[in-house]
Amino acid sequence: MRALVTRPREEADSLIAALAIRAIEPVIEPLMEIHRQAPEVLDLDGVQAILCTSANGVRALARASSDRGLPLLAVGDATAARARAEGFGSVESAGGNVGDLARLAGARLHPEGGPLLHVAGNIVAGDLVGLLRAQGFTVERRVLYEARAAGALSPAAVDSLRAGAIAIALFFSPRTAAIFARLADVAGITECCAKITALSISRATDVALAGLPWRDRHIAARPNQLALLDALDQVLGRYREIYRE
Repeated sequence: MRALVTRPREEADSLIAALAIRAIEPVIEPLMEIHRQAPEVLDLDGVQAILCTSANGVRALARASSDRGLPLLAVGDATAARARAEGFGSVESAGGNVGDLARLAGARLHPEGGPLLHVAGNIVAGDLVGLLRAQGFTVERRVLYEARAAGALSPAAVDSLRAGAIAIALFFSPRTAAIFARLADVAGITECCAKITALSISRATDVALAGLPWRDRHIAARPNQLALLDALDQVLGRYREIYRE
């Protein structure tokens, strides 16, 4: 069995390992390329805590500052794991989306304790800054990287889709889902989705895929990779039942 992996390449390692455990061969097709901004030294003087909504933000932050002592609140477990790997000592995961992160910040931090720094890319999902300001926090957003959409699906991916060789497609954001839908249309392969089960990390991601004729669509119970893999396991269980019949 093969699965289409649409994550940026440097974020896909743990997913590829999880697929290998399930005897699934990944077809790596990053739909966004990460371009970090020119390195600049961040002034963290007076900052109460740093908020990161992606592993790419953590990577960019680690290159822009040598300070690892400030509290870092991460949107999810993968982002938190990346922060720990980069040497940040005080890391906590919200285990979900920007709403969960805003709630975690409200529970752990105080508006009078100093401003918050949100490290982000050029395009953000949700309104983290607005949610935090509504709680009385002063927040600055710093754009440290750019996520550029792929211009076309690779020939290898197109060939696999046309051959019906892909059974599962995994989508981790509304933007990557929308990019895939557009590029599949450009490549003239939308009908190939009829043989594929699409798994989305969130309802918004699933909505971006609704215009394609999927065999089936499923949404993770929580917006993180572990929940998406749980959804995959449920799909695999149904496949096994069908094959036994």
